Amino acid sequence: MKFTLSWLKDHLETDASVEEICETLTDLGLEVEGVEDRGAKLRDFTIGYVKSAEKHPDADRLRVCQVETDEGVKQIICGAPNAREGITVVVAKPGVYVPGIDTTIGVGKIRGIESFGMMASEREMELSEEHDGIIELPSGEVGQSFVDWLAAHDPAKVDPVIEIAITPNRPDALGVRGIARDLAARGLGKLKDRDADPVPGTFPCPVSVSIDEDTLDQCPVFYGRVIRGVKNGPSPAWLQDALRAIGLRPISFLVDVTNFFTYDRNRPLHVFDADKIAGNTLRVHRAKGGETLVGLDEKEYTFEEGMTLISDAESVESIAGVMGGLPTACTEETTNVFVEAAYFDPVRTAYTGRALKINSDARYRFERGIDPAWTPHGIEHATRMILDHAGGEASEVIMAGAIPDTSRAYKLDTDRVQSLVGMTIPAETQRATLEALGFTLEGDMAHVPSWRPDVQGEADLVEEVARIASLTKLEGKPLPRLSDGVPRPILSPMQRRMTAARRAAAALGYNECVTYSFIDKASAALFGGGDDATMLENPISSDMSHMRPALLPGLLQAAARNQARGFADMALFEAGPAFHGGEPEEQHTLITGLLVGRTGPKDVHGASRPVDVYDVKADAEAVLAAMGAPAKVQILRGAADWWHPGRHGMICLGPKKVLGIYGEVHPKVLAAMDVKGPAMAFTLWPAEVPLPRKSGATRPALKINDLQAVERDFAFVVDADVESLTLVNAAMGADKTLIEDVRVFDEFIGGSLGEGKKSLAITVRLQPSEKTLKDADIEAVGAKVIDKVTKATGGTLRG
Repeated sequence: MKFTLSWLKDHLETDASVEEICETLTDLGLEVEGVEDRGAKLRDFTIGYVKSAEKHPDADRLRVCQVETDEGVKQIICGAPNAREGITVVVAKPGVYVPGIDTTIGVGKIRGIESFGMMASEREMELSEEHDGIIELPSGEVGQSFVDWLAAHDPAKVDPVIEIAITPNRPDALGVRGIARDLAARGLGKLKDRDADPVPGTFPCPVSVSIDEDTLDQCPVFYGRVIRGVKNGPSPAWLQDALRAIGLRPISFLVDVTNFFTYDRNRPLHVFDADKIAGNTLRVHRAKGGETLVGLDEKEYTFEEGMTLISDAESVESIAGVMGGLPTACTEETTNVFVEAAYFDPVRTAYTGRALKINSDARYRFERGIDPAWTPHGIEHATRMILDHAGGEASEVIMAGAIPDTSRAYKLDTDRVQSLVGMTIPAETQRATLEALGFTLEGDMAHVPSWRPDVQGEADLVEEVARIASLTKLEGKPLPRLSDGVPRPILSPMQRRMTAARRAAAALGYNECVTYSFIDKASAALFGGGDDATMLENPISSDMSHMRPALLPGLLQAAARNQARGFADMALFEAGPAFHGGEPEEQHTLITGLLVGRTGPKDVHGASRPVDVYDVKADAEAVLAAMGAPAKVQILRGAADWWHPGRHGMICLGPKKVLGIYGEVHPKVLAAMDVKGPAMAFTLWPAEVPLPRKSGATRPALKINDLQAVERDFAFVVDADVESLTLVNAAMGADKTLIEDVRVFDEFIGGSLGEGKKSLAITVRLQPSEKTLKDADIEAVGAKVIDKVTKATGGTLRG
């Protein structure tokens, strides 16, 4: 949003400097992005006086002028028709840059005669489009800076231009009036009364207007009137200067009026050549689709169904809220004009503008929201300006629809400024602030003005008060101490458990992945899912049609993508939800890890090997330990069929309490997921890990035994189908007080054992706690171990 200082002062009575205004605007939330000093490029131009002007001996249209400057009399050759003796001119001496022609003046020869400078026109100095002759000043001292002369006699031409950034929630600041209102509320000046009296119509409006019933939500209200007998042409100098300063090109007075109010009051208007409106009727309606219009930018647009259009009796004439049409555009020949002021829906306007790829000032404002209540006032202001400068006679105002009701009020709690913002502002100051911003106060209720769609609650009232008071006045103060000692932890046990599991997995060398909760039906079916209960009603794509029944398919897909790019060895893990049904309670949180490839790069020593089930078992046990799982667990079989039937184990606390599963992924699953094995994985259920019996944060005392442990080895011949776990559990149960650990260290099949037999060798570790063990004690425990294993497995001690 750009505006000049003089434009701002049309609405704000103030003596503040540009620097003070810019600092205040930024503090109010209207951040100043830049200030353009328009006089800087004209700083080197000076005033001169033409003492004589004689015809060039070799050119009829050229004059050899003797010009008095601050450096003495200079000879300047000029071809302007008004170059003559006795006039005061603007001089560009050698070395001066002329912006209008993008040239630095030098000493040159024209038809054999030297010229020491240039006398400038308005266009050459980018003051206007006037270039029929050089500037003639009514007064001025020789050598005076031309910028200083302009500042004293025509300050609008060198006014600084301020550009501010407008956030989407402040459409009122897209008009100079809204900016001035904020500054006045801060106390930087007084807001001027710029209301215009209604213009009484002298004849009925010959153009009728209607809004289709199904379009009232897109265009609630439409005002219009005809002004006949106008004389269109160039705008007054002040209007051209104002528009040119903010980067707009003056076109003609009738068009410039609409551009002026777009920036002055955030009120886009449109003017039709009334004589070009077929049937003297305008209708606001939804597009059927396929209609076309050549816009004011001379491009043809084809409309989609639902867009808001304005049509006469024959064709479309305007894109509502976006751009007018070329067929009914006003030209210098226009004598009868129809002025339109309407309110268009912001969302529909935005959709239309984006679809048509039109970026106009009208669209920019309508899609952010203009003041609907100022619609009738906008047409009165425009009418007054047209009558004052272009003459004519105004008809009565016609209206279709009704102004949308934006009235709302919220309670003003003056104590909330302290609690929400931390500022102490007297209640009287708060009320005065809101009134200065246009709010109407009735008791403790604040009625929001129609130009502030962003105020939607009591907290917004507090924000307005604090914004005007200046948030820079906030002072940092230490909060009072609420309690003594260390605060109680706020994380739940499950949150702490998940954090510990993530850290443990990362410490083991796993990379955390975050995959989509949606997978394709085929992959879901491999892991027990893919049914209608977990199917998405509106999936993003066919590859994301079902909720994942496990985390493993997402990790396998990630592994396949990495393998396709040359990364064969990887360790991945993910912690997140999986779904075994469509109801909220039918989801569970899992931690899944995946090992693929080898343990490390190949080397001559053979240290690298393919990952195996024991690698993933150790990792699963480490993550469970980090979550606080008991050390003594059972390893059982019987997991789902996507695990290898003979190379997996379920980590259990009893037959029904499963903490996790580890093992090799079934080769059929790997083939279906396009993963090159071997692939080992583990899946853990954090919610199944028992909570500690004591909730205290202290750790138990460290127990260190000073008695020497004893290990004894046993080898048993058992049937080939006997699981080693059965044997280990039997040995552990021989003496729960002394036996600390039992582990298998060897398996032998064949030889003299015979068909269907195998040998399992175990180490039993005995740890006394009261006295050193004697041979008799050790032999007694050994006998118990043999007896328990024999009964449990049917095996015999190997000789």
